[in-house]
Parts: sequence; structure tokens; C-alpha cells
Amino acid sequence: MTTTQSARVGVDVGGTFTDLVLHDPVRNIVRTGKLLTTPDDPSEAILAGIARILREADLKPEDVHSVIHGTTLVTNTIIERTGATVGLLTTDGFRDSIEIGRETRYDLYDLFLETPALLVPRALRLEITERIAADGRVLKPLDEAAVTAAVKQLVEAEGIESIAVGFLHSYHAPQHEKRVGEIIRALYPSLPISLSAEVAPEIREFERTSTACANAYVQPLVASYLARM
Repeated sequence: MTTTQSARVGVDVGGTFTDLVLHDPVRNIVRTGKLLTTPDDPSEAILAGIARILREADLKPEDVHSVIHGTTLVTNTIIERTGATVGLLTTDGFRDSIEIGRETRYDLYDLFLETPALLVPRALRLEITERIAADGRVLKPLDEAAVTAAVKQLVEAEGIESIAVGFLHSYHAPQHEKRVGEIIRALYPSLPISLSAEVAPEIREFERTSTACANAYVQPLVASYLARM
């Protein structure tokens, strides 16, 4: 950072307003701004807001050192269920792990309790023959032909827009998930992939797999948004 490139801009995109703050410690400048969010393309409000706040501070774009961006785009996408159609590949026998969860209930005595809809419906969750033990030993090798068939089914027959992979014990031994990622990229190079071992390499299948599914659900939208930015 040079003395002329000392300004930082913070941007927070909300559902209604886009808020900005500019801080330049060298020039001793602090400015704030607010304008309406542009829902169809939030980057429009961001760029317009940055241009305006720079004008008000009498600065040029080349004076900016960095832009820090916060947004509720991901949260809103999950709440409003406006994300991608996601497929899930998981270890044989663990297709329903994200539905079973930890078997906790919001209301223990409500017999008619309705839980939130899953991000990946059961028809889009396919099992793959493979198995790695908790200590990393390969109990069943990865069936690569089954992976290819499953991915083609999800993409060509089911029309998925993103795919998640969550195998047993992959937080400790991710080699099967990584190989599946290679197979998918060879088949469909532009298909967004979320490997649970990369997204959330934590013990416990429900937490890791459901996080990978959530990542896959919002990934296409966020990637498109950042590319436009």
C-alpha cells in the first residue's frame, strides 16, 4: 500500500439498503453512504455507491487500497429457497443422513411437527459403493463406474445445477471425495462441485454433509454474482 493508495471501502448489501463506509487514515477521511439495493443485480448498487462515496471524498478509484464486502445474499437464498437444484453423492447406506440429522426436534411433544424442507430432496441423493474406516483404511474401493453413472443421471435426467459429495470419514481421509471431484470435472467441467472434505472437514456426517449441500445450493448464484462484480 502506497501513501496515495490508502483508502478502504466497506460495503454491506442488505435486502433493502446497501451501506458503505470509506476510511482513509492517511488523508484523515471518513465517509458513509446508503442507497437502495438493486435486487436483480446487487453489484449495480455497490458500484454506484462506491463511485458516489469516492466523489464525495474527492478521491479517485486508484486511491482505493481494498474493498471489504459483506452481504446477506447467501442467507436470503437459503431462507427463501431460491438456490440451485443440487444433487448429492454419498456413501452407500448413508443417503438419509442429512434427513435423520441428530434426531432432535424443535418441539418434543408436537406430533404434527413439520420440519423445514431439505435443500436436497431424496430423489437427488444417490449412494456410491465406497467405504473408508475412521482410521483411514479403505474398506471398499471407490466404484468409479458408479460415480460416472450417478453423475450423468443427476445432470442429464434430473437437471441438477450443482453437486455435493459427502463420504463417510472424508474429514480424515478425503481421497475418495477428491477422486470423485476429478471424475465430475472431466465429465462436466462447468458444474459447481462442493466436496465436504474441502467445505467443512469436520467429524460427524450430518454436519459436514449438510454444510456441503448448503454450499452447493448457493454456489452458482454467488459465483455468478462475484463474476459480474
